[in-house]
Parts: sequence; structure tokens; C-alpha cells
Amino acid sequence: MVLGDVMLDQFIVGRVDRISPEAPVPVVQFEHEHHRIGGSANVAHNARALGGRVELAGVVGKDAEAHLIRDDLRALDIGHDGVIEDGGRHTTRKVRVVTTRNQQVARIDYETDEEIADALAEELLAILDRVASEGRAFVVSDYLKGTITRRVMQHVIHLGATQRVPVLVDPKIAHLDYYAGATLITPNHQEAETATHTRIRTDDDARAVARAFRDRTRCSAVLITRGEQGMCLLDGDSDQQLPAVAREVADVTGAGDTVIAALALALASGATLLEAAVIANTAASVTVGKFGPATLSASELLQAILNSEF
Repeated sequence: MVLGDVMLDQFIVGRVDRISPEAPVPVVQFEHEHHRIGGSANVAHNARALGGRVELAGVVGKDAEAHLIRDDLRALDIGHDGVIEDGGRHTTRKVRVVTTRNQQVARIDYETDEEIADALAEELLAILDRVASEGRAFVVSDYLKGTITRRVMQHVIHLGATQRVPVLVDPKIAHLDYYAGATLITPNHQEAETATHTRIRTDDDARAVARAFRDRTRCSAVLITRGEQGMCLLDGDSDQQLPAVAREVADVTGAGDTVIAALALALASGATLLEAAVIANTAASVTVGKFGPATLSASELLQAILNSEF
């Protein structure tokens, strides 16, 4: 079960061969455009691509972007009965202008980021209650676009405890107090530093920050994603440093979505938290070699694991 801020990623692609005479900006000669589902929908897409059965819940507007998202979810066989329309909101859309060499020139965001109304939250929670019994893992993908309120988060934590399934959170700093009781939170390097007011320069720093972050958020375990420095996993009294899997990096957009989707599937399949982290680390090493919010298949993941040196 994936709950969070559903988005649409739109890419306008063109060729750049001159600077505008009107301002010091590149002139992009349009060639084509395409879109992908993003935000929490990209988490669901990653889980589905790896072979999981997925239900997505969140809020979109009553607009053309919402129709595109639903069409894509239907085509990908991702359950979306929990995606609710709100006529007072815009579906979050991120428009990226990129060159044919995959260099980003600009990004334009269309969004409504106010928290959803209480009535809409209750409708969302009712849907979660209906599907919770089938869930083997709950993923909360928080992008600060209004879906994840304190009430919603508390309800998900309660469902996880009642169903005895893990609750994984891809966090945002402004909502740290919402996540108390989560099984695992996956801050990136910068989020972990900001939350603890501590710089991470070494593995020892990462260990200390992971403990401080766990104390701050009152969760059970922490996985700090550190980019080229790999990951730091804190589970109970033990911590593990997972080195990055060496690959050429094309685009880190959506890497966190891959990480938490792979973690959730691995835990739902019976892996230990360390095993799940190794799998997620390897999965992310594949998707960062692709452009934009990307996914990978189970066969790609297996091959990457066989090629790794763990």
C-alpha cells in the first residue's frame, strides 16, 4: 500500500544551439514531449515493476492531469481506487524543460500544497481501512503537497501496528513530528543533517546522526541515503554502512522512490531489514543510470545483485 502525494512529471524535450538575444537563457527548439507518473505514483510504479501487487492512495485534482495519471495507473495494473479527486486542488505537475542530451534547462511546478480538508482525509482513511487487511507493507511518500496530515499519518501508524506490518516513510523535515511510531524512515543525507543540526562527513558522523534522527522522530529504524557514500542503516543497537554500488550516474531524480519501494517489497517478502537495505541499495544503483523518475525490473535487479560484490 502506497500513500502520498500523487504527481505527474512532464518532460518538454528540445535542441539547444543558441542563447536568446532577449535574455541570457538558452533557446530550446521543441522536438517532443512525454510524461510519467511521479511522486508517490512513482513509488507505486517501482514496486509494480519489481513484481509487487500495489494499491495507491492519494489526492489529485479534477483535471486533465488526473486523467493522464489514472490512465497510466490502469495500464500499469496499479490499484488506484484510493486516488481521490478534489475539485478545489490542482493535480501536482512538474514540467521539466530538457535538452536532447538530458540536460535540464528549467522546471515549472503546478501545485496546491495546502493540507487536505478533514472530510477528504476521512474519505482517504476509510479507503485505507478497507484495503489494509491485504497489505504486507505500508509506504508513506511525503512530498509536502497536502496529502500527509498528522491525522492521516497517525492512522497509518495505527493500521501498521494493528496488522503487524511495517510502515516505511520517505520523509520531509516539516513533518518529522508526524512520523512517531513508524518502522523505518529513509531521510537523505541533507534531510538527516537538517533534522539533527549535524554535519555528516564520515561514517562515524552518519552513525551518530542516525541515532539522533531516530531519537528525534521516535521511529524504530533509520536508513540514511548518502549518495556516492552509500547508505547508513540503524536498526536496534546495530548499524551498518552499505557502500554505494559503483555505476555511472545519469540522473538521481526518483532514486529515493526506488529505494523505499524495494525496501517495502523485500520486507513484505520476508527479508531482514539489512537484506532489504542491500537490495534497495542495489536497485537504486540501476535507476540512477537512467534519466528521470525511472524503474527497474526484477530481472535487472537480480543481474545487478549478481554483479555486485556484497
